[in-house]
Amino acid sequence: MKREITLEEYVEKLGRKSRWEALRTAYENASRRKIRLVDPDPPKTLGSYILRLDYSAWFWTLIILTIATVGVVYASNILPALTLIRYLLGTVYVLFLPGYVLVEALYPGEDDLKPLERLALSIGLSLAVIPLIGLLLNYTPWGIRLDPLIMALTVYNTALGLIAAERKHGIVRRKLSTYPSL
Repeated sequence: MKREITLEEYVEKLGRKSRWEALRTAYENASRRKIRLVDPDPPKTLGSYILRLDYSAWFWTLIILTIATVGVVYASNILPALTLIRYLLGTVYVLFLPGYVLVEALYPGEDDLKPLERLALSIGLSLAVIPLIGLLLNYTPWGIRLDPLIMALTVYNTALGLIAAERKHGIVRRKLSTYPSL
């Protein structure tokens, strides 16, 4: 069995002219599975997983886009100059995020889907999920209006985001149990 070394030691061992070139070579080797990169201190709880941006940047991007969209939608009523930003964020909020969180919840592994497949499924599933949310809202006392729709999408995106985070954390936990010496 080969001795495990840190990424810093591996980069020094490569001995390239620049650190950037050595890091790029290390990345390419990891992509081609010539080397295996293992986190020496992976998150052990869901909370620590969510707080580590190297694992959960996708989750925080989802939360920030949700907050920004809701803020811009209501602020654009006061400041009409924000209307274009409202349209842009609203398009992402309605036509991408609902499908994206569903794809992340269904396929939490990095190797489950290619990036283009994730993008296509995210858009396609959003186009399927939004009418279903609208149909459900139609049978509530609130109906299909702006406030209930924003609230329903925010709850949906956040809930599925947390489910996806739990599933992704489960993958990290399984990897942790595979390498008990870490």
